[in-house]
Amino acid sequence: MRQRVTRRNFLRSAAPVAAGLVMPRRAVPASDTVRIAVVGVGGRGQDHIEGFGRQPGVEVVALCDVDEGILQARSSQLEKLAGKPVRCCSDMRRLFDAKDIDAISFATPNHWHALGGIWSMEAGKHAYIEKPCSHNVWEGRQLVNAARKFNRLCQHGTQGRSSAVLREAVRKLREGVIGEVYLARGLCFKWRPSIGKAGGPQPVPPGVDYNLWCGPASHRPLQRKRLHYDWHWQWDCGNGDMGNQGVHEMDMARWGLGVGLPTRITGTGGHYMFDDDQETPNTLICTFDYPERKKLLQFETRHWVSNYEGGFGASGENNVGVLFFGSEGYMEMHYFGYRIFLGKKREPGPSGTGKADPWSTFVNAVRSGKREDLGVDIEEGHLTSALCHLGNIAYRVRRSLNFDPTSEKILGDPEASALLTREYRQPFVVPAIA
Repeated sequence: MRQRVTRRNFLRSAAPVAAGLVMPRRAVPASDTVRIAVVGVGGRGQDHIEGFGRQPGVEVVALCDVDEGILQARSSQLEKLAGKPVRCCSDMRRLFDAKDIDAISFATPNHWHALGGIWSMEAGKHAYIEKPCSHNVWEGRQLVNAARKFNRLCQHGTQGRSSAVLREAVRKLREGVIGEVYLARGLCFKWRPSIGKAGGPQPVPPGVDYNLWCGPASHRPLQRKRLHYDWHWQWDCGNGDMGNQGVHEMDMARWGLGVGLPTRITGTGGHYMFDDDQETPNTLICTFDYPERKKLLQFETRHWVSNYEGGFGASGENNVGVLFFGSEGYMEMHYFGYRIFLGKKREPGPSGTGKADPWSTFVNAVRSGKREDLGVDIEEGHLTSALCHLGNIAYRVRRSLNFDPTSEKILGDPEASALLTREYRQPFVVPAIA
């Protein structure tokens, strides 16, 4: 089903795109307003609206959501702040030909990320795409290919790289502050309540276009009590907590180690403690081996019950972050800072605190037209998202994977290889981008 089906089936594309020509990456002068549309305006989407709305010289000009109730609530809030009406639609395809939109920001469920991003860049828009940028490994590569083919800027929603203090921390790792770094251990210990048992197909909430909600995923009946958010825990549309909260910590771990994709992946765990409709594991331990670099990345996702008090990165019931181990000490890193401990006595070393601003890095890149000004380029977002997908695949097939990082293929395992992509539902097919 990987046939070339694009938004061209629904709307007329611009002639240069249809002809396969590369569009110039137009910078937006500092004196001009950067005009942004937000697709998916629920919980995280509201952060997008507020984050971009705080930037000087930026205007959120359009909102899109398949849930009429959420869309109306967000548009009312935005109109009060902006003092004028805001354009609204339920189908993102209505945004792509708009001449007054410079960039589109996506906070949809995971299964829509790649297709929405590809469509927007094909239409000449820059894109900000929430984490993970893809639902599977193959999708992520097509998203990178689209950014390069259509010469658009695309930023991934792992905000850590937009933090000056975390960039300082990684620079210190590169300089050898803890000696030779050989292991990163990512932690995602987070409060997650049971999603309950639906007991069968559920009615779609009023005002929701369920056909558009499903999009590229199968149009099976709603099989959970809550349509929104709990999609994270079902394979059709979500990637579990390693691909939800954990993708942030995975990005920090990969960044700090200075690695791309591994050659061997293991994963073990399960869905423990609750008898409910969750399909993804709530307890998962994965390893990603880089033997040629003599480095190892370990990642653990765990439920809240056994969390400990006062751990680094602690926030209420949650402990999320990364530990880097070196020949002369170790570093603790989380979203808001880092700490270093050196020698056998664990003497405190350098440390720092600070917050990331992914909204400003994206806007600055749109203004300059330079990929290097992005907080996280989509290539980095794809590699990090792919790690999460590979860990989930190892868990699902219950065996180790041998992987070729260059071709991005699993070797000698047809069952696992089939999970690198998915069957797409017509007409919402993620296209192969050459």
